[in-house]
Amino acid sequence: MTRPTQATRQRWTCAAFLVAVVTSPLLAQDRADSVQRPAAGAAGPTAQTSVASSLSLRTAIQQGLEYNLTAVGLRHLLTEAQGRQQVARSALRPNVIGTLTASEQRVNVSALGVRFDLPIPGYSLPAVVGPFNVVELRARLTQSIVDRVASNNYRTTTELLRASELSLEDSRNLVVLSVAGAYLRTIAGKAGVESARVQVDTATALLRRTTEQRDAGLATPIDVNRAQAQLLTQQQRLVSLQNDVAKQKITLARLIGMSPGGRFDVSDDVAFEAPPTLTVEQALSQAAVQRADLKAAEARQRAAQLALDAARAERLPSLYASADVGASQAGSAQGHGTFSLAGTVRIPLWEGGRAGGQVTEASAELAQRQAELDDLKAEIEGDVRKAYLDLEANSSHVEVARRHLEVTRDNLVLTRQRFDAGVSDNADLVQSQESVATAELTYIDSVFAHNVAKLDLARALGRAWEDLPQFLQIR
Repeated sequence: MTRPTQATRQRWTCAAFLVAVVTSPLLAQDRADSVQRPAAGAAGPTAQTSVASSLSLRTAIQQGLEYNLTAVGLRHLLTEAQGRQQVARSALRPNVIGTLTASEQRVNVSALGVRFDLPIPGYSLPAVVGPFNVVELRARLTQSIVDRVASNNYRTTTELLRASELSLEDSRNLVVLSVAGAYLRTIAGKAGVESARVQVDTATALLRRTTEQRDAGLATPIDVNRAQAQLLTQQQRLVSLQNDVAKQKITLARLIGMSPGGRFDVSDDVAFEAPPTLTVEQALSQAAVQRADLKAAEARQRAAQLALDAARAERLPSLYASADVGASQAGSAQGHGTFSLAGTVRIPLWEGGRAGGQVTEASAELAQRQAELDDLKAEIEGDVRKAYLDLEANSSHVEVARRHLEVTRDNLVLTRQRFDAGVSDNADLVQSQESVATAELTYIDSVFAHNVAKLDLARALGRAWEDLPQFLQIR
């Protein structure tokens, strides 16, 4: 059999890499049982055909979005970002602390430097006072009035939370790309298996016919051997393709959270459809607005700028207000309420160069985030333009493969007529049959590559899940 084209192999290598990144270890129960039936004319392992479970492309993607480990992990990271935002916001809100203190005390007043000299001879105050019980109930409130550091820190965590939300959205596009790519690969594999079965049936009929002609003295043993070798070749190809499809189903099952041993069959047949009527300039404009990873990078760049502002604000004064209200009672004496109100201005004078070091660190972080943003913009433009190049090239490949398949089929019909008329031996017929098998697999690979190119374009636009039905013409 022929190998896929280099472009197809490279494309599928990229898709396989994404599959490895987002493969989920979450396993579900087997969806249904299946039965086994022997492949027509095949020697070796039997093919498994599901009778109770069919999986559509839309269902597969929905399950992948729900169970895939990458999306699950990012949801946990989003929760962590929400917690960090709450912590940063607490520095801007009033803080109220209540305390209840009960103590028993004995105080050495002389050790505290308190001395009382009475003018009455023979009388003196005790050096030790107590023991006595003290109960105190207090509430303390603090509130920042002007604190540029806390304000910028809170805005920084808000932008980072936004970036986490957008990263989660972008991961969903990657899951869609991976699941859809694995699904399309399984469809292509199934088509290859069906083509190989037809070739096995044809080779079997040719061997039977050649054997009959040899018995009638119209063919030689070489002709029979040639036909038998062709049948064995087609049987080997069928077994290999069946094995590939089984492994592709395992990959797909892992992506959508099913058990690797789950029995299912893909139900959608995504045929060749013309690419969407969208110019490159329109696609670039949509990508600039829709790409979640670009928005996330912009949010991280804004967060880095706010972190730099917070570092610079470390040198600025800050204003705080505090209040303390409570009551205390000692022993059986009557309790009394007390309070205090204070305003504090904090002016950094010298902190050993800490503020300068934080500014340097934040400046480097901002420069890195800006470089990442610029690089991502160029990468997105490259993704869009490469997707269009692949679409154009693969559209031509599909058309050429279709015409080649038609020619080889016509040639097979003519060669069979010559063989039936006894004008030629079966060598030309075997070669024509092999050409048809090769052309069919080439056409299947070209359709698969074209559909993957449309997937790449949907991902490049940033709306893989929303644009997929339109691009692949699925319901």
